[in-house]
Amino acid sequence: MFAAIPETPQHAIKNRPLSEFNTDVAAVRAIAQAAVSVELFTIPLYMNSMYSIYGTHQINSKGNNYYKGRQWPGMATTADASTANERAFNVIFSVFIQEMLHLQMAANIATAIGVSPSFTEKSGLQNSERGWICYGPDKHTIPCIVDLRDTNSYKNVRVNLESLNNNQIELFLAIEQPEKQAREELRHNADKYFPDIPLVNWDPDKGFADLPLFGTIGYMYECYAKYISMEYTDGQTLWQKLFDNNAVQKDMFNVHSTPKQPNESHPKKEYPQFDTLFGPEDLDGGMAGSQNKAIDMMCAITDQGEGNSAGIKHYRSTQLLRAVQPDYRESNEGLIADYPAYDGDGNEAKSRDAAARFHSAAFDHYERFQDIRKEMEHPGETAAEHLLTWEQWHAVAGNQWTAAMLANEKYDAASAPQNIPTPDDVAGALNRLKSEGAKTVQMLSSVSAGAIYGITSVLDEYWTNKETSFPYPSMVGSGDRMSICWAITGCSPDLSVSVPLPDKNNLYHSCQGLDFNANKVKESEEANNQCAAIAVYHSCRGSNGCKAQGGCGFAQIDMVVKPEKEVLVAATPDRGSHGICGAPPGPPPTGTLYSAPSDNRCKTYGGCAVPISASQLFPASGTMTLYTFDDAPPHAEHLLNKNIKFKQGDSVFDTAWAAYSTVMTTRHKNPGEMPKPNDLRLALPPST
Repeated sequence: MFAAIPETPQHAIKNRPLSEFNTDVAAVRAIAQAAVSVELFTIPLYMNSMYSIYGTHQINSKGNNYYKGRQWPGMATTADASTANERAFNVIFSVFIQEMLHLQMAANIATAIGVSPSFTEKSGLQNSERGWICYGPDKHTIPCIVDLRDTNSYKNVRVNLESLNNNQIELFLAIEQPEKQAREELRHNADKYFPDIPLVNWDPDKGFADLPLFGTIGYMYECYAKYISMEYTDGQTLWQKLFDNNAVQKDMFNVHSTPKQPNESHPKKEYPQFDTLFGPEDLDGGMAGSQNKAIDMMCAITDQGEGNSAGIKHYRSTQLLRAVQPDYRESNEGLIADYPAYDGDGNEAKSRDAAARFHSAAFDHYERFQDIRKEMEHPGETAAEHLLTWEQWHAVAGNQWTAAMLANEKYDAASAPQNIPTPDDVAGALNRLKSEGAKTVQMLSSVSAGAIYGITSVLDEYWTNKETSFPYPSMVGSGDRMSICWAITGCSPDLSVSVPLPDKNNLYHSCQGLDFNANKVKESEEANNQCAAIAVYHSCRGSNGCKAQGGCGFAQIDMVVKPEKEVLVAATPDRGSHGICGAPPGPPPTGTLYSAPSDNRCKTYGGCAVPISASQLFPASGTMTLYTFDDAPPHAEHLLNKNIKFKQGDSVFDTAWAAYSTVMTTRHKNPGEMPKPNDLRLALPPST
């Protein structure tokens, strides 16, 4: 069943009996899911350790200066990294983004052969309660690949969500190690790994859960390539028999502006030298062109990660520096155009994300993590050269958040907006949440796990529905939730916790005090001011199903008034704002009305974070239309003939409260007094 350690690339199988076709289909589709699961496994792992790095960041946007001089909890990318923390964050960020690219390519190959890839329970990484089961202090297995206890160098490494410590950097190196080295690690246990292809004792009823461990990521992709190249007695390959010209293909990296389809938010390709999906030119019914494209994508994944193409095609010459092939590198020009940055005055600044990613583009993931390990093992003489994590900072007795940590030299209290918390207010909230210890960790673990499930559940649909958008801002939002957990507690969020799902028959409220069901006369003050249920927390656009829960004051295009007839035209997804976190893309056109809090215009193209940060301000002005809802399920919505205006720089929560109060008055209920922000809303940075 298992081969010896493969020393040379495998050869394609010829003259395969057609009687084995159904068995082969089951096997290759199982491997397709395995490839998706392996790439998905790395994303929370890298993201979590990245956000464990001590630091604060600025939140600025084009044309806005209301956060000038402010610093927010949690590290971010840096345009000119000069400290150990800045360099480490940039490096892990560059790997994290490429893992998202690998996930995209693995999923696109999967759909091309008839697989609807799973990113939730059927991925093998989560349980039926949406908790992650692949991480833990007692876990040692890289899913589908290897039990690290069988290796020579990594037998004591935990597969766990931890701070950026020695265990984590060794785990990252184990995942990304060069293929030849990874195979040598298992030479004494080779009989447990490296299964022969075709898989022995496989049958059409078996699936992903029945796969053996492959030993290395490179060997898994080599087996994948060997299966799709398998040729039957009728002269057709398995790829040719399975390739679907109509398969859903997705791309968030190489979308770009064209004369027919302008794209101001992502004008250039990030990887102009290679394709990350099967395009119109590849719809050849499974002939050589599309098959080669699949091989090319597998090569890109392994080349960026382990530094070679690992038998998918012959190894390239190995040198001391196994530089990533130029075809598989990011374009600096594209990154700068796609990811602009701004200073505190709203003027364009050097792109932080572009600098972080392009600086590492020539190096594979293993080399990047080796650099971090060197800095950890041999720090410089100054404090800035010593990598510091939130876990280490919180372990020092007496360390508390201060206003000075949350402001820089540009902060001027006199000219700062008066409708957001001061640095002192935020520091106090952070310290109070820290003092609650395990209670805060538990709450933020639920928030983080829920935010990530909001993404993975959308991804289940994303690769089956051509109209569904990738929830990229939601990915950023989930990182914000993990980051704030580290910054407040010094602990990793526990992603194994169950994620409650909202009851469709319940008319949930969106944020603190914004509850359609409340009777503000009879209820206690505590009940009146309670925050939203954990079940409806979500991090950003695309991941929410928030009818009567959210919108959170982040206005999305709802209706367009046609002046010649004065009729209202309902919004469609293409009319909705596709900018980040509900920011209308420039000044709204005359006659445009935006949706109110609790109206679910934003399910697939809008919505923002629940709970609402007390520091969240509108990036543009507009007019909002309001809705009410039936008390009984399915809670049908009804348009009110009332609008409210919001201005650039207005408080999102205050606007949400004004909308809520208007609707509650229409429902003949007392909205009560607007509550003061609770500590969680004070502590949360505004969405970006």
